[in-house]
Amino acid sequence: MQLVYQTSNLFDAHLVKHALEDAGIPAFVFGESLLGAGGELPLFGLLRVCVPDPAKPQADDIVAALGLDEGEAGPICDDDEAPGLLPA
Repeated sequence: MQLVYQTSNLFDAHLVKHALEDAGIPAFVFGESLLGAGGELPLFGLLRVCVPDPAKPQADDIVAALGLDEGEAGPICDDDEAPGLLPA
């Protein structure tokens, strides 16, 4: 098994898993059962998406195309004048 993606976000881990499976690559998410111990474990890189050894090059291309690690990691909206919100 080869690691192709590591995250602390369960949604991203499953997004990668499903994208790989849609391309015909068997993918496995490891570490899901550890999420309940979040108060006692470091939560960085807890979830790992792995594929069989021969599928790694193609899987790396698919994960890169998803662009999950691009952009800011800040809040979605921290502006008081956000579109769609009525003034208080």
